[in-house]
Formats: sequence, C-alpha cells, structure tokens
Amino acid sequence: MKLLTNRVALVTGAGTGLGRATAIQLATEGAQLVLVGRRENKLKEVATIISENNGASSVIISADVTNLEDVNRIREQVIAELGKLDIIINNAGGTGEFSPIHDMTYDTWDHTIKLNLYSQFLMTNAFLPLMRNQQYGRIVSISSVAANAALEGLGAYSAAKAGLEGLMRTVALEEEKHNILVNMFDPGVLKTEQHPLGETDPATVVHKIIKLASLPENSESGQVFRA
Repeated sequence: MKLLTNRVALVTGAGTGLGRATAIQLATEGAQLVLVGRRENKLKEVATIISENNGASSVIISADVTNLEDVNRIREQVIAELGKLDIIINNAGGTGEFSPIHDMTYDTWDHTIKLNLYSQFLMTNAFLPLMRNQQYGRIVSISSVAANAALEGLGAYSAAKAGLEGLMRTVALEEEKHNILVNMFDPGVLKTEQHPLGETDPATVVHKIIKLASLPENSESGQVFRA
C-alpha cells in the first residue's frame, strides 16, 4: 500500500512551481488530488501528468483562495464530490510587488497580505469542521525565511509570513486534540515561474512536504521545518 492510499489531499496554487511538484508527488503516494488555482489550463496540465503517471483522476477547481465566496465553493465541491478532506497544502502565495514601506500603496499591501495570510486562514477555517468530524487532518502551510528576516522591499510579504506562522501555531494548539496536525515548511528560494532565477528545483524539496502530510498520530505540530 502506498503512503497516502485512501487520503484526499488539496493543494492550493497547484498549477505551477512547488504546488505542482507537491501535487504530483502526493498522487504518486496514492492520494486523491484536489487541484486549486486561478489558471484552469495549468491545473489541467497537472491533472494530465497525474493521470499519465498514476492512472488517477483529479478534481480541478479554478478559484481565488483570497475570496471567501470562492473558498466556500471549494469546500462545497470537495464535500459533494469526495465527502472528505484529509490533507491541505496551503501553498498559494507570492512576494508581491517590491516596495519600501515609504512608497508602498495600500493596494500593494492589501494584495500581499490577502495572498499570503488571508488565503491560508480562509482555507484552514473552511475545512477544520470537516477535519474535526473525521478526527483526522494534516495541514502544511508554506512559509518563508522572510517571516523572521528583514528583507528590503518585502515588508508586506515578511509581515504576512510572520503572521502566518503565528496563526498556524495557534491552529496547531487548538486542533491537536482532534488529531489535526499543523506544520509549516520553508522551502528556500526555489526556481519557479515567479522566480526564474531561484536556486532550487521544487521537486527536490517535495519529499519533506510529503513527510509532514503523512505524519502519524501524536507527531510534531506547530513547527516550522526548513529545506
């Protein structure tokens, strides 16, 4: 039996980069995939790879995870089609526009905070009741070294990631008694569509996310793991 046989896993930002690589590996480990992202064509590409590699179909949901109505629609579709959700990989995010605080517009701040912090709250909040009912859940949120470092021009991103770590530590504390384990993963500077000059192929760090997504009961929770 594969590591994640009979598990349902949802990945946000699944169309490219780390999300894409994670979704493909989760499927290889036997999970049924829910692929979430804004660009349906990219999600379909990932679904095709999963089908060719594993003979498995994926649920594709084109949605904006910073939008409450979209997140509610994701939850309703997952429940209607699959009836459960075991794993969330909160991967959607991005540095946003580089800007010193002095010059930062409200729109830049708002977009970056929503993309990196609100989205993870909305997705986690939407599915916690389902996971509690199951008495099982594994949540992995993608963080960054920026959460604990001062990086010029990335004040909004750093604030969002620091907030994310505080948020998910709290979720870990509140939900551990329901066998819901919540951890964070800092993948380092990856080479992706967003960062073509990055240092690392996303596929080389995915095994660490898989480990967190498949932790046994009473394992570590509320921790930040790094590539």
